[in-house]
Amino acid sequence: MKNDQLRALGFFDARIPRYTSYPPATVFTKDVGAGFQTQCLSMLDPDVPVSVYVHIPFCERLCWFCACRTQGTQTLGPVERYLDVVKAELALLRETLPAGVRMGRLHWGGGTPTILQPEWIHQLAEDIRGVIPADNDFEFSVEIDPTMVDADKIAALSQVGMTRASIGIQDFAEDVQQAIGRQQSFEQTRDCVDMLRDAGIHSLNADLVYGLPFQTLAKIDASIDKTLQLDPDRIALFGYAHVPHMSKRQNLIKDASLPDDETRHALSELAASKFQGAGMDAIGIDHFAKPDDRLAISARTGHLRRNFQGYTEDSCQTLIGIGASSISRFEQGYVQNASATAAYIQRIQEGALAGFRGHVHSPDDIMRARLVEMIMCNFKADLTELRDTFGTLTETLDTDHDAVCERFGDLIARTPEQLALRSDGRHLARLVANMYDHSKVALGMYSKAS
Repeated sequence: MKNDQLRALGFFDARIPRYTSYPPATVFTKDVGAGFQTQCLSMLDPDVPVSVYVHIPFCERLCWFCACRTQGTQTLGPVERYLDVVKAELALLRETLPAGVRMGRLHWGGGTPTILQPEWIHQLAEDIRGVIPADNDFEFSVEIDPTMVDADKIAALSQVGMTRASIGIQDFAEDVQQAIGRQQSFEQTRDCVDMLRDAGIHSLNADLVYGLPFQTLAKIDASIDKTLQLDPDRIALFGYAHVPHMSKRQNLIKDASLPDDETRHALSELAASKFQGAGMDAIGIDHFAKPDDRLAISARTGHLRRNFQGYTEDSCQTLIGIGASSISRFEQGYVQNASATAAYIQRIQEGALAGFRGHVHSPDDIMRARLVEMIMCNFKADLTELRDTFGTLTETLDTDHDAVCERFGDLIARTPEQLALRSDGRHLARLVANMYDHSKVALGMYSKAS
């Protein structure tokens, strides 16, 4: 689509959720907390595997572009004490979960999970498996900072069962790295990849970001060429979310250094073209994968899903979040642990689970969550599936369908069976999903749709 068409449809002006969940986390309330968390955990079916996410909120350096819940530390003492509290949280989970619950997926995120020492990596993995053993079809992914990892840490991660590494790159241009507070050379990154492969970890993700300060088409083009030399299996291409009102460190990035709307979109388009030109499949709005990767296979077969980490082939319906700020997803709703590390530690040390805010799903939430996921993953809503699952409740969607068709015109193909974005309108997926969002989110706090 041409830029003037996108602008007329509100693409460049829209600030809306990424819809890694529905409703978005911004509508969570403190009316929902540890009591609901306990209830949902105790009702899990032990025959159905769950996903587990563990948040390590510490970094030796705080990247200025990052809006994640993290804190800087110059010593490892706070990290070690935090792991003791995570172990205590796991003990509380053992008391709450039905016997026999098993783990289909495990992800360590941050912050910087590779801040952990090798012996801590072994202990944390043992503590988790002692409460939720791994299922037969088990995958374990870890976010890797190439500047904070060595052969011993990678060996430890391999020994405890890591199957996939997610490597943060962002951009290799030196002036861009300086502007975001993250210096990381191509050589460091390449050495990290070599160590991972030497340790038997052959499934590699790489994260890139467009829309960063001082980023140009030539710079991102060069960064992509270097990234492709690393031969990753998957790419996550995220748009930089400049939200200094939510993340104070982003005030170090000046608005004037950021690409304008049309340049930002051009950066995204160039990157997508290069990844597809290298033989990778486009997955949803911002991922790419080799055709034989499980993510690409899931997308082709209609089994792609979306969760707080983005696109996934993980079919587990329950996600148990462990650690400060972690979010758990249950059939009944969402619960987030206390976000501040000190508050999380206090709650666990008092002998209670750390849930402090969340959302209880209504039947309408569950229906809209599935519809939004369809649009974000497949660029279409299967209206037949929705009717078969939710019955007459789907009639409440009719006015939304009409509004979508009126706003986006011939970019939408609507039949009694489905409502689909045409291929040249897929940039608009977040805008379409937002039109089905009845959660009353405060849109000004979100990142640009472009």
